[in-house]
Amino acid sequence: MYSLETILIAFGLTLFAGLSTGIGAALAFFSKSDNTRLLSIGLGFSAGVMIYISFAEILVKSKASFALQFSDSSAEALMLICFFSGIALAFGIDRLVPEDVNPHELKTDQALAPLKTEHKESKQKMMLHRTGVFTALAIAIHNFPEGFATFVSALDSLTLGVGIAFAVAIHNIPEGMAVSLPIYHATGERKRAFWFAFGSGLAEPIGAAVGFFFLMPLMGELTLGITFGIVAGIMIYISLDELLPSARVYGNAHTAIAGIIGGMGVMAVSLLLFKIS
Repeated sequence: MYSLETILIAFGLTLFAGLSTGIGAALAFFSKSDNTRLLSIGLGFSAGVMIYISFAEILVKSKASFALQFSDSSAEALMLICFFSGIALAFGIDRLVPEDVNPHELKTDQALAPLKTEHKESKQKMMLHRTGVFTALAIAIHNFPEGFATFVSALDSLTLGVGIAFAVAIHNIPEGMAVSLPIYHATGERKRAFWFAFGSGLAEPIGAAVGFFFLMPLMGELTLGITFGIVAGIMIYISLDELLPSARVYGNAHTAIAGIIGGMGVMAVSLLLFKIS
């Protein structure tokens, strides 16, 4: 049985790691609302973060979890089923959005001609705000099991827990930026952008608390495998359907690609530090 002090320290480390999304969110304070080039790079950066972390980390964890109970080929098949189920789930949710507020056709038009009318600018901002909210939701879902993992690691070893918490904090910073930039540019409200991003980070300490009190006795590798696979699918769909088209709209192919490469690079370094720790 763990002591109260050990539990509190583990929870504190998880809280620190999760709320570091606020650092990335604060970057919105240094962005001008009319700087669409920076927004394009930021949206591409967000897509790079989500795509890289989905393929390099989350799907790997999904397959590893399944592999503890099934053969390697079966584990990979289950991972892929969950992955495409996540994409289908995100697509289904997207189709439920009323057509008059669904920005997909607008994105295509925007890529060919800049928006100039007040009505189109309003729909453009609606699209951005929706992108930020969906990104916050996806990151929160991802952070939930991540918080549980950080918490459990800190319970078993304080040294390991500190290392993991710092590594998670590093790669949570660009995740906070991924949420704050589109919401800030859509609303012009720094506080709103900050709190959406900050709130997505709260999923980590919540994941730790829920995991400890309710899920720890029931949590198994099968559950983790399913969760990670579906989350990866959702994040890929959001990146391809929301972030990348928006990045092209607000800039050009070069700014979008620069953002993608930058996002992938930051995530690659943070995940490397995570493994080293």
